[in-house]
Amino acid sequence: MSTKHDEEFTTYSIKYPLTFTEDFFEADTALTRRYQEAWELAKRSAALLKKSFGAKKVVVFGSLAKRSWFTRWSDVDLAAWGVPDDKFYAAVGAVTGLTADFKVDLVDAGACRDSLRKSIEVDGIEI
Repeated sequence: MSTKHDEEFTTYSIKYPLTFTEDFFEADTALTRRYQEAWELAKRSAALLKKSFGAKKVVVFGSLAKRSWFTRWSDVDLAAWGVPDDKFYAAVGAVTGLTADFKVDLVDAGACRDSLRKSIEVDGIEI
């Protein structure tokens, strides 16, 4: 079953065959390195959210979950389940304070719009 991301990738790769390709990352080592650094940050953030804030589940979504969408301007989008309401903003501060190299967006999966949560569940990657 293809996802919306896959369908859009196919559409754009047909429309822009020379610029929007899966092998784009092999040609750009700086972008590949940034992508790897973003994943390391996501993993550190997930561990922190689980250990210090009681998160039961953490999912990466957005451009980090779909490598062909990742650019040098991409941020790190995370959704967390199980962080108590009274600790959520402290959790946001903790993960955003891990590095100045990336903007980190943390979503409370229990409080976000149903459409966003469904998209996260379908296209996201649990870490």
